[in-house]
Amino acid sequence: MPERTVRRQARGLKRMAEILDAAESVIAEVGYPDMTTNHVATRAGMSPGSLYQFFRNKEEILDGLVARYTDDRQEFWAARLAAVTPEVPLEALVGQVVDESVRFKSTSPAYWSLLYGSATGDQLASASKRLHDDIARQVAAMLRRRSPGLAQERAALMGTMAVAMVKAVMPLVTTATPERSAELVAELKLALVRYLT
Repeated sequence: MPERTVRRQARGLKRMAEILDAAESVIAEVGYPDMTTNHVATRAGMSPGSLYQFFRNKEEILDGLVARYTDDRQEFWAARLAAVTPEVPLEALVGQVVDESVRFKSTSPAYWSLLYGSATGDQLASASKRLHDDIARQVAAMLRRRSPGLAQERAALMGTMAVAMVKAVMPLVTTATPERSAELVAELKLALVRYLT
């Protein structure tokens, strides 16, 4: 009996992941405001009734995506925090953060759609704020790991500013030609290094 329950739970988790994958794809194409549960169910290859067994509405799907992204980003940066010491050059740290942001942008377009979508409603604004706050905390933790004497309040402010700078430049990077995009990424790194120095 317990083995059957474990298999059933594993199937349920797999199905939830497939629904979130489908939602991510739909959001990347049409945006969160125009996404419907019917779109997501169709993309996931299931009936709307089956989808409702896992998520009652699109707001719950949004919450699931935000939780997924937050968990993923926390795991990613936590694994790198151990390697950040005072000896790590700031340029290397900034380069890693910016390059990872650009890479993640290309592989998770719905994440960025949510991150930049704060003008479309309270639910989305709240999700965007949670994502921003979590990223800023991760950056602040990296800065304190690199500079143990850095005050927590100052690190938090610097993390918030660094996230705002990346957020402001990322739409320019993704809509530019490859050559222009590389120039913008280089300038973003330079600006961050000068700010964080």
